[in-house]
Amino acid sequence: MVIGRCSSARHGALRTLLVTFAVTMAALMVGLPAHADAAASAVNTGDTAWMLLSTALVMFMTPGLALFYGGMVRSKNVLNILMQSFVALGVVTVIWVLYGYSLAFGSGGKYIGSLAYLGLHGVGSAPSAYAPTIPHSLFMIYQMMFAVITPALISGAIAERMKFSTYLVFMALWSTLVYCPLAHWVWGAGGWLGADGLKALDFAGGTVVHISSGMSALVLTLVMGKRRNSQKSHDEDFRPHNLTMTLVGTAILWFGWFGFNAGSALAAGGLAVSAFVATHCAAAAAGLTWILLEWKTAGRPTALGFATGAVAGLVAITPASGYVTPIAALILGVVVSCISLFAITLKHRFHYDDTLDVFGVHGVGGTFGAIATGLFASKLVNKDGADGLFYGGGFHLLGKQACAASTAILYAVVVTFVLAKVLDKVMGLRVNPEEEAAGLDLAQHGETGYSALEVEGTL
Repeated sequence: MVIGRCSSARHGALRTLLVTFAVTMAALMVGLPAHADAAASAVNTGDTAWMLLSTALVMFMTPGLALFYGGMVRSKNVLNILMQSFVALGVVTVIWVLYGYSLAFGSGGKYIGSLAYLGLHGVGSAPSAYAPTIPHSLFMIYQMMFAVITPALISGAIAERMKFSTYLVFMALWSTLVYCPLAHWVWGAGGWLGADGLKALDFAGGTVVHISSGMSALVLTLVMGKRRNSQKSHDEDFRPHNLTMTLVGTAILWFGWFGFNAGSALAAGGLAVSAFVATHCAAAAAGLTWILLEWKTAGRPTALGFATGAVAGLVAITPASGYVTPIAALILGVVVSCISLFAITLKHRFHYDDTLDVFGVHGVGGTFGAIATGLFASKLVNKDGADGLFYGGGFHLLGKQACAASTAILYAVVVTFVLAKVLDKVMGLRVNPEEEAAGLDLAQHGETGYSALEVEGTL
């Protein structure tokens, strides 16, 4: 009898628990559809699909950058330069989720965001003021991919000589102290250079991405010094080891850049199409111009020249892509190739070792693109933009663009210089001469990109 009563009591308790659980779930389900329907009604599925694709395209640019850079270094350093891009996907993603997105896009003051989105608190499926037709979380991760590739761009300037451990710390600090504030200044709510302040135009990151990384790359290059020439051969020792890899990387970057620029419209519509067209036109014109200049000055066009020119065109059109016509994009592509090619020759004149020409392509090209937006922007392309000098707007927008570019240059240069000096004292920036001679693949990672036979016989 006792056992029966106990068993009956247990069954009664179990029934009570099940009924309570069912009632609770039913109550929750009664409330959930209204919330979900409200969120879903504000989300445009076409825009969401386009932005998911654009996010994937921008993510793909970082491995593309790895291949673009990887082919231009010596074979003994190929894995190291690949790792410097791939590891950004890890480091910057964690930073962006924990606090980076909040610092960049949290509603705050003129110079930095708030901690409202710390740990992505409140960043969910409902839209936000930044992009009212897509989930807030989608806007967040789209912007994450910009934050990922930006410090990775810097790695090309210091290739073949920087300690990997120091690079990791530098990337984390630079992303926090340079990228996040600049992103807030230009794109964040209340930022003093963007729509709530100066109203300078930067459609997809000329100031935030290319000026900041290109100028920081020059500073880091000057602080670190030149690569050591272990074989006493100026031409043979430093030649790119695999230009096929570089061309594949160029193709991926070009492909991904459509998400970078056209995706910055944040919706599937006419503005995205306009930015898409401008992006392609600028890259094509720049690549063609570069090899024509080589043909004229050096007697032959090169694969590396076309690749470099195409990327320079993509850099220059980035801030202007949502504001200019296809003809203006062609002009930007032609002019940036002339300017960037000249800028690259400066490293031989002034004897600094910008290994893969990050300053000449991204720093100079990004600055030109930001300022040229003040010349070629037109409200006929984007009613939310402004008219540049050549479209009846006078010098008003041009002055704003110059001010924003100068501010970004000054801020990136100063902060990067301080970071480089501090890290050099605390951790050391460079590998030792023996490790540099052996190659950073073995010295820093304990592995190689190619077998000994391939390195000695075919590369």
